[in-house]
Amino acid sequence: MKTFGLLGAHLSHSFSKKFFDNFFQKNKLPYHYQLFEFFNLKMFFEEMHNISGLSGFNVTIPFKEKIIPFLDRLSPEAQSVGAVNCVKIISGMLIGYNTDIFGFEKTLELVNTKKKQAVILGTGGAAKAVAYVLKQKNIAFNFVSEHPEKIPDCFSYETLWYENMKNYQIIINATPLGMYPKTSDFPKIPYHRLTPQHTLIDLVYNPIKTEFLFRGEQQGASIINGLVMLESQALKSWEIWNK
Repeated sequence: MKTFGLLGAHLSHSFSKKFFDNFFQKNKLPYHYQLFEFFNLKMFFEEMHNISGLSGFNVTIPFKEKIIPFLDRLSPEAQSVGAVNCVKIISGMLIGYNTDIFGFEKTLELVNTKKKQAVILGTGGAAKAVAYVLKQKNIAFNFVSEHPEKIPDCFSYETLWYENMKNYQIIINATPLGMYPKTSDFPKIPYHRLTPQHTLIDLVYNPIKTEFLFRGEQQGASIINGLVMLESQALKSWEIWNK
């Protein structure tokens, strides 16, 4: 029997197991989806061979970038992005993919992006997938980080307060801020300068409406949570595992 799963730390927030359990049941598939909660990647790979029927797994915080040296091969997209959130196992070979790209493409279909610029809050694996999609769509963007000196085209949260927010009408939270259980957290951006012309996209999906989205909605901005991305990237992972 095939086994799939999710590798990460602090997985109590994850909807992935529920999604795949329902998917397998609905499609009458005799497969399992497990949570592999580890705080050390080396320990996971030492124990991985004891997981019966493991055929593939998703990867989440904080391992999307750190997992790459453990893999045998990367898809062209994962290589370009420098982050992996899906691994397929073929005859013991580990192949890394990035289905966050597909998930964010589906999310962006909900947004009028014409003549708009974006800011990406965060610089981790998810942020890199978002940046990849924006480049493909020819949407100008900047990263925002607490450590802007480490990333090209990046400025600090403090700088964002002095920028003209009319220039950045798509704001994407690619950080874990606001994720369960720390639901009172939120990115420190100038919410009071948001307007109905702004769209806020949160890659966090638990809770459904984060403090980031709530504060944007209070200013009349359009809001999109992370559920579309979650479901789209999960289905893309399933497609890869079944190639």
